[in-house]
Amino acid sequence: MGKIVSLEELRSLRAEWRVQGQTMVLTNGCFDLLHVGHVQFLEAARRLGDVLVVGLNSDRSARRLKGPRHPLLPQADRATVLAALCAVDYVVVFGETTAEALVRALQPEVYVKGGDYAQGKDLPEADDVAQYGGRVAILPLVPGRSTTGLIETILERYESKSANQQISK
Repeated sequence: MGKIVSLEELRSLRAEWRVQGQTMVLTNGCFDLLHVGHVQFLEAARRLGDVLVVGLNSDRSARRLKGPRHPLLPQADRATVLAALCAVDYVVVFGETTAEALVRALQPEVYVKGGDYAQGKDLPEADDVAQYGGRVAILPLVPGRSTTGLIETILERYESKSANQQISK
């Protein structure tokens, strides 16, 4: 079994982790263009427990969340890149727009999201985590590092004709 697993495989692993007394940490997202903000977030999430599982939005759910231009990379590519990170133990692709069903199925001891949720953004999974006695951890965002910012930088640098001429030289 590799690091990219099905929910059924994760449920089996989860039962083993409980018997072993291991703390499972779960986070989720689209992780479209992986950048240093993602890496630092995942490393910090990993330090909160023994096993880090990343729920990855499928292509369809990423489009529902972010719009028709997303994701930029297909789910298989995004899952492979996430699985290559040392901080990530397992990756599971899910098709819903929120991770509520994933949280209910796995009941992680710690559910982690980024700092944008500390600024009043609704966290739909929070009620499920509270119901089984888990903990929600909100980690700070890395200032100036975001997928949106990365896309804007790429567009600024490469959309003008003069930039395209510079590239071809």
